[in-house]
Amino acid sequence: VVRTCDIFGVQNLHVIENKYINRVSKYVTKGSQKWIDTKRYKSDGNNTEECLKYLKSEGYQIIATSPHSNSSPLHNFNIDKKTAFVFGAEANGISETVKNKADGFLKIPMVGFTESLNISVAAAIILQEVTTKLRNSTINWQLTPLEKQTLYFKWVKKTIKNVAKIEEYYHNNLSTENE
Repeated sequence: VVRTCDIFGVQNLHVIENKYINRVSKYVTKGSQKWIDTKRYKSDGNNTEECLKYLKSEGYQIIATSPHSNSSPLHNFNIDKKTAFVFGAEANGISETVKNKADGFLKIPMVGFTESLNISVAAAIILQEVTTKLRNSTINWQLTPLEKQTLYFKWVKKTIKNVAKIEEYYHNNLSTENE
């Protein structure tokens, strides 16, 4: 899912760790984890509640993914609102908390007998559809030049080993030279 977010230009990923721990393999993500801003909810409290509350405070509508009948088909999804998609755990789907707090439900139309998709496949299908609609719209969704530069600088800091020591060295030497 991390690599899929990067490929489709999704900058923010929120990971809820109630039952499962988020382990990111650099061999699977191929470096994409350095580009994505990931916020993990892993306290002993209600991580789902905390995440949804934060996203709503940032102006996101919460759209839960579910293959059940009360869900809107993906091709009908309206991209006009700032949206956070919630994908459930592969075994159990979305939680009761998400079902109760969601602003809407979205499903990927399926014609086979299997009722659900692997989370990474579902994320890829939904993000491909939504980002295609965004690119073909007049909505201003792209990063500004300053946001791109800031993101690139964050990536450089994540990529260089011992970057804090390097920054400290140059900060101290520049301060000394300017005196």
